[in-house]
Amino acid sequence: MIGIILGLIVLMTLAFMGWSIIWVAPIAAGVVALTGGLDLLDAYTNTYMSGFVNFAKQWFPVFMLSAIFGKLMEDTGMAKSIAVVLSKLMGTKRAILGVILSCAVLTYGGISLFVVVFAVYPLALSLFREANISRRIMPATIALGAFTFTMTALPGTPQIQNLIPMPYFQTNAMAAPIMGIVSALIMAIGGYFYLIWRQKQLAEKGEGFTEPKDTSMLNVEGDSPNVFLSLLPLLTVLLTLNLLEWHIVVALLSGILLILLLNITKIKGFVKSINSGATGSIIAIINTSAAVGFGTVVQAVPGFKKLTEMLMNVPGNPLISEAIAVNLLAGATGSASGGMGIALEALGDQYYQIALNTGISPEAFHRIASLSSGGLDVLPHNGAVLTLLTITGLSHKESYKDIAVVAIVIPIIATVVAIALAAMGIY
Repeated sequence: MIGIILGLIVLMTLAFMGWSIIWVAPIAAGVVALTGGLDLLDAYTNTYMSGFVNFAKQWFPVFMLSAIFGKLMEDTGMAKSIAVVLSKLMGTKRAILGVILSCAVLTYGGISLFVVVFAVYPLALSLFREANISRRIMPATIALGAFTFTMTALPGTPQIQNLIPMPYFQTNAMAAPIMGIVSALIMAIGGYFYLIWRQKQLAEKGEGFTEPKDTSMLNVEGDSPNVFLSLLPLLTVLLTLNLLEWHIVVALLSGILLILLLNITKIKGFVKSINSGATGSIIAIINTSAAVGFGTVVQAVPGFKKLTEMLMNVPGNPLISEAIAVNLLAGATGSASGGMGIALEALGDQYYQIALNTGISPEAFHRIASLSSGGLDVLPHNGAVLTLLTITGLSHKESYKDIAVVAIVIPIIATVVAIALAAMGIY
């Protein structure tokens, strides 16, 4: 047990310092292996790498195709087209709502949150300028739309955080729809009203819009395709995944092929976009696989049995212990998918057996795992947070408090409500 805790401390500390989990995870796994009585070399070359390779084998096609899908939506202007129209529909008076909806539609359609940040930022800047809203809350506004309810709560979302639990609990992307919808409403409505309150608070202090010093992130050139055609690839992925129940790989391929067909006049740029998306997916899958490898080593040491007993003996509903485990590991790694990967790799089988033995639906465990991955993951060292602040030209001191409220505090509250619903048998 002490070795596992030490390994987690090493993982969390080095991740907070900004060191890559690609090599931090093996170091932390080495600490667990040495203190757990495992042979260090064998623990790395066999135990750790088996977890790493198995996860990559199962999920690399999804990571790659999702990244290619997002990059094509960005480079063809389709993502921008959707964001522009939604922003105009909301208007200057509802600038915050316009930005949230733009991010939400794009992420729910399967576009990577990193792509969404780049696509929406120029429009958010324009809306905030016209409405004279402080840029201080812009990162939190984008985070609410992209990092929260469409990533983990809304049933059917093709984001990886909703897909990873499926093989562990024998579920699909629509798992526990009532829990998901209620949680999504809490996040979306709670976050929106918080941001409106913050807007008024800052305005009363005389703090309005200020121009960013760095405009290199602004890319507003190029023609935008028809918005209805732009929506078709997103709808294709959602409908084939959830209504036709196609495999996510086939659903993403369908969306990609439709983008290519609808933008055939831009065929010269396709190879560059596909190459860029495929290359970008490598880091994402390796980061998550590295975290899962750590979970495999934890599972192999004798102390894991005590850790399991401790978590399973958390008072109350077993969903509480699952929520705690996923949240803590997501916070330690600074990654929603990485933290959930570790937790489910180590404890997924136990939670599935509990579901079968207690009568609690495996769908409830799926949804709580997904929801919990979107809580403490958004600590200051989270990669998406760092990217968001870099693009918007703001600092942790200026904007992180608001990000934490909409992307940590309110989602955790939503998770608590979801557990309460499950306890009443409402899935």
